[in-house]
Amino acid sequence: MMNIGEAAAASGVSAKMIRYYEETGLIPPAGRTASGYRTYGPKEVQILRFVRRARDLGFPMEKVADLLALWRDRSRASADVKELAEAQVAALELRILEMQAMKASLEHLVHSCAGDARPDCPILDDLGGRPARAVPARSRYS
Repeated sequence: MMNIGEAAAASGVSAKMIRYYEETGLIPPAGRTASGYRTYGPKEVQILRFVRRARDLGFPMEKVADLLALWRDRSRASADVKELAEAQVAALELRILEMQAMKASLEHLVHSCAGDARPDCPILDDLGGRPARAVPARSRYS
């Protein structure tokens, strides 16, 4: 049996997250020693690794819970697992598009900013809710 620090090291999940997963019911409560310390065995570490990998793939907590339930259910249909994974792929594709749009907006703002000693800054204007306006860059002759 391991304490929470050892389980954290073995699973790659921080002790704080292990406690959180227990509090939220994502993972079953750990066993306890007579003095109240949490104890973990290989089965619990395997569950924690599963959760970590699912989170590394971007699955939200509720979907991790669904995946754990399917993992534990030996009579599951792989189609149910595939459906969750396909939905996650679609969610990631949407996030990628959103992030590309954010990047394009920020690149536009960066390009609009002269980046000189003047106080005018289209980036701050945009963040403050005012439309960005291009600030002409100083030429090397000015």
